Amino acid sequence: MTGIILKSVQFRRQREAVWRELEALVTQVEKRGLRSLASDQLLRLPILYRATLSSLSVARSISLDKNVLDYLESLSKRAYLCVYGTRIRAQDAAWQFFAETFPRLFRLARWHIAIAGLFMALGSATGWLMTAGDPDLFYSFVPAEVAQDRGPGSSTAALREVLYRDGQNAETALHTFATFLFTHNARIGILAFALGFALGVPTLMLMFMNGLILGAFGALYQSRGLSMEFWAWVLPHGVTELLAVILCGGAGLVLADSLLFPGRHTRLETLALRGRQAAALVIGAVALFFIAALIEGLFRQLVQSVPIRYGVVVVTFAMWAIYFALAGRARDHGDQQPQ
Repeated sequence: MTGIILKSVQFRRQREAVWRELEALVTQVEKRGLRSLASDQLLRLPILYRATLSSLSVARSISLDKNVLDYLESLSKRAYLCVYGTRIRAQDAAWQFFAETFPRLFRLARWHIAIAGLFMALGSATGWLMTAGDPDLFYSFVPAEVAQDRGPGSSTAALREVLYRDGQNAETALHTFATFLFTHNARIGILAFALGFALGVPTLMLMFMNGLILGAFGALYQSRGLSMEFWAWVLPHGVTELLAVILCGGAGLVLADSLLFPGRHTRLETLALRGRQAAALVIGAVALFFIAALIEGLFRQLVQSVPIRYGVVVVTFAMWAIYFALAGRARDHGDQQPQ
């Protein structure tokens, strides 16, 4: 028994410096992330990890005391996470997603997104033309909860009053913001994504129907000579909001594509891969819904100037165009879709 104890003491004396150095690096990574390590420390980390694994193997073979074995096993598991499965801090993961992953996935799904946008545009054109020809069709295209007492029977003054309504206090504005985000738009976006499992046809129908609503409203305000004011009211938040809805529709079409055209992989394998990409697009779209809700709930009611509103439209459109065209492009060559 004394010999085993002496052997354990000698074993620890020879190797403990390596274990302590590894433990210090692992603790630093756990607290401050892998980026906190200097270049020489990064080089040392896998070397120390392998040396500790060797110590654990030897300790098991010569049956050292349980305390040493427990310590080495715990240290090895912690080091493994640092070397092979480093945890990314939430803020770092969010930055990586929006700086690289989200715009790259947008470009990968660009044709699906374009098709969803095309169907919404076709719906808008159809709604505008049909409502302009027969104003009563407005009630067929626009649900009552969306119309909110606006329609061909409304006076021009009442329609204009909506465009320039003011006097909302912060509490009311935030209530509008919360209702907007968590009911109407979020529901439409998630539904458009989920309907992709039905081979995408309901997704395209939903895009078209939402376009009908927008076109019907456009025709209504055009008939009262309020077209410029109406689009200045809609588009500051609408550029971002409609983009988010179209993104969700595009994500739904990605799901449909993986089911209809799985390529050389099985449908289940393709759906697993493309489904994760589509879900990530929806996560990004949720952030766009948040931004659109903020613009609608606060900015739009505070800024009454039509030129300023159109200025916001131009800036917002340019910002998203540049973001989705350029962000994360350095890693585009590494992205491949399953065939």
